[in-house]
Amino acid sequence: MFKIRIISALVFAFFHHYALALTPFVIKDIRVEGLQRTEAGTIFNYLPVEVGDTMDEAKATRAIKSLYGTGFFKDVRIEAEGDILLISVQERSSIARLEFSGNRSFPSDKMAEGLKQIGISEGLIFDKSELDRAEQEIKRQYLSTGKYGATVKTVVSPLERNRVAVRFEIVEGKVAKIRDINIIGNEDFTLDELRTEFLLTTPNWMSWWNKDDQYSKQKLAADLETLKSFYLNQGYLEFSVDSTQVSISPDKQDIYITVNITEGEKYTISDVKLAGDLKLPETELEPLLKLKKGDTFNRTSITQTSQAISDRLSNEGYAFANVNAVPEINKEALTAAFTFFVDPGRRVYVRRINLTGNARTKDKALRREMRQLESSWYAGDKIKRSKERLDRTQFFENVEIETPAVPGSTDQVDVNINVTERSTGSVQLGAGLSSNDGVVLGFNVSQQNFLGTGNRVNAQINTSKVNTIYSLSYTDPYFTPDGISRGFDVYRRDVDTGTRQTAQIGTYKSSSYGLGVRFGLPLTELSFFSIGLTGDITRIDLQSDSPIQYLNFCGNTSGCDANSIQLQTGWTFDSRDNLLFPNRGVLQRLTAEVSTPGLDLEYYKLEYQHAWYKDIFKNVTVMLNGDVGYAGTYGSQNYPFFKNFFVGGVNSVRGYQNGSIGPRDLDPATGNNFSVGGTTKVVGNAELFIPIPLIKDSSQFRLSAFMDTGRAFGDRESVSLNGLRYSTGLGLSWFSPFGPLKLVFAKPLNEKVGDSTETIQFQFGQQF
Repeated sequence: MFKIRIISALVFAFFHHYALALTPFVIKDIRVEGLQRTEAGTIFNYLPVEVGDTMDEAKATRAIKSLYGTGFFKDVRIEAEGDILLISVQERSSIARLEFSGNRSFPSDKMAEGLKQIGISEGLIFDKSELDRAEQEIKRQYLSTGKYGATVKTVVSPLERNRVAVRFEIVEGKVAKIRDINIIGNEDFTLDELRTEFLLTTPNWMSWWNKDDQYSKQKLAADLETLKSFYLNQGYLEFSVDSTQVSISPDKQDIYITVNITEGEKYTISDVKLAGDLKLPETELEPLLKLKKGDTFNRTSITQTSQAISDRLSNEGYAFANVNAVPEINKEALTAAFTFFVDPGRRVYVRRINLTGNARTKDKALRREMRQLESSWYAGDKIKRSKERLDRTQFFENVEIETPAVPGSTDQVDVNINVTERSTGSVQLGAGLSSNDGVVLGFNVSQQNFLGTGNRVNAQINTSKVNTIYSLSYTDPYFTPDGISRGFDVYRRDVDTGTRQTAQIGTYKSSSYGLGVRFGLPLTELSFFSIGLTGDITRIDLQSDSPIQYLNFCGNTSGCDANSIQLQTGWTFDSRDNLLFPNRGVLQRLTAEVSTPGLDLEYYKLEYQHAWYKDIFKNVTVMLNGDVGYAGTYGSQNYPFFKNFFVGGVNSVRGYQNGSIGPRDLDPATGNNFSVGGTTKVVGNAELFIPIPLIKDSSQFRLSAFMDTGRAFGDRESVSLNGLRYSTGLGLSWFSPFGPLKLVFAKPLNEKVGDSTETIQFQFGQQF
């Protein structure tokens, strides 16, 4: 208390000194001297007196304290000249310019923004005491990048009108590198084994990009936690990190890290039990236990078990279930028994589903994908499935779902869905060059979210020297509220194989017109049944050099009509997590096409595809695909050759030209060897998808290594493994702003005489 009184007395004496001794008087006028930048109105605004007031020493002291408190002045004096109050001030300098030199790692505007946070900015009052803080802030930024030898020097230059320019002269120095990471106390694992758990490492050939040889306190803390998880997952229940030392060389270029650990003993599980308010039969929860008696202790299994039980309870409405694993440790026997105590909390229901971010897409297009409904019990699996369905629409770049509790309620939550829309309309142009087809052009205009309704409209033109296709399609995925879809298709297709520079398909011409309608019926959450009817009018023109198969179909050398009404049916099961770049799930598709009796065609086609995706590591996915087809005729007419299966190309067996693997015929007049397709096909693909090195956005790019096999077989051929073609290579997939792109580098492994091969293939457009 005595010290406080002394300080108060000194402050009073300080201000009283600058006020001098004033005899009370009535103020007739106020005059201000010494202003250079500050307006006089600012002074009057802070003064506790005005003209007409009686001025005395107490008011003078308050006035000086008030003006000092603005921070604008470093000296204030108050005097009286008769009945005039004279205020003399000496302004503090202001910062006119902030300048930086030598800062290659950080742009000047970013550094200025950082200094602004500590009160140093152009236009503000210059405070010399803040320069040390500014230097430390700049050094802190460089320390965060590993430049421990960075130096900062401040130069202050006076300018006119009581202003200054502040210049920070920076010498960045070099980034300090981690030269050694040493772990002391490890007995059961080698140093190299433990170092592989660290993100931080000594310099290597990728360090220039990953920056993993630069020390960071946060990264080291994460690595130590990873090391702890490694030991705990190996059964070392009592593992601990005793200490960590980080030292730097005198030249501040090399960093050495030493970690002292205690491994402890390895524990096994002696018992696993469930306790608490389970809400579900114990027999239903027991399969969720990821560990059992006799297993080696594993912390990840403990965590996964707690999460699995919590997730299962959330499916029953217990959104805030809490599952705690309580251990009973026997240090003598080196065993641990775990009891999972279940506290389900209150059962809650969803009050409201709130949608945000969908500026173009109508609410109903989102709500119809929801499997969690308002005013129903909360179900974690339905909310997860709702997110998956929203992602699969491909309308949104990102879908975020939160389930906050309703304020003031213990049994209600809201489901807040925030989406980031992506552009769903596209104009796609594809071009290619082939020694057989010449220039191939494709033009596609599509809108996958027409007018925000979720309906799909697609107009396509594909043209080459052989094929010209015009098509228009429209699909309403929710023709009925329960999810039955309806679509219409109209097309024209012209084929002229006689214009090829080197014939790969037998000579013929055809013109087809078609109109179809189709429906899709959901059977389960992951499967649906489709059925459609298409009327097709086709005219075929032949020449004398057309293949015998073609001539036999028409019964002459001039051509024939091939009109039909086609019934298409199909069943699809699709559990893939993503339509474009799947990481896990299964796609099964069974389709059948049959012509109705009474017209020119009497045929059927069956096709089955099974694709399996599995993520074996983070962002590493393996895919196995099988595709088989069989076709024939059920009447007296020959099978239509233009309905044959063709194998080869970027979507079947890569490394071989499109449709070139299968039965071939020889034109005796020209000697050209061409493919005629087959009534049976077999295709198999094995592919490993990995992220592209140096590219962080794995949702847009993907690299793959593949092996393909397959062939088409004629109606008089038996399917045999000896006839299959094989290929291997690398593929690059890119979901570009202009449409999906696939680039393939392939090497055929067992090409035969007459096979048409391609080393580089690409596809750009809708069929990706």
